[in-house]
Amino acid sequence: MAKSEVRIDKWLWAVRIFKTRTIATDACKKGRVSLGDAIAKPARMVKVGDIVKVRKPPVTYSFRVLALTENRLGAKLVPEYMENITPRSELDLLEIVKISGFIDRRKGLGRPTKREGRELSRFTQEAYESSDDMGWDFDFDDDFLDDEES
Repeated sequence: MAKSEVRIDKWLWAVRIFKTRTIATDACKKGRVSLGDAIAKPARMVKVGDIVKVRKPPVTYSFRVLALTENRLGAKLVPEYMENITPRSELDLLEIVKISGFIDRRKGLGRPTKREGRELSRFTQEAYESSDDMGWDFDFDDDFLDDEES
């Protein structure tokens, strides 16, 4: 016998929106999942035809419930249970974020990539070479140190 309602956290996990049920439950508790226009708690029941919105910054995904399940599905079966109705504008936002990559990385958000490291090395090398052209001499003479000691 097919169920007429399923817990939203179980359904989100079963249709592979979240990797684990615990993550799905936490997302509900943090207010990142809504059913219709109301924030959904983990035990909220979902029915066929409901619209589920999941906020995974920077995008808010929208899904229409086509069928119910409590068991984890294979990836090929997911389209039979839900329809992705996320607006094109949200998906375009995701593409923009992918393209921008590490360009806008704020301080403290991880190590530089290899490419950024090479660019930084090239920049510092050029700065060092240009200091020689300007006549700046940062080398200390040993004679100067000897004079102060005596």
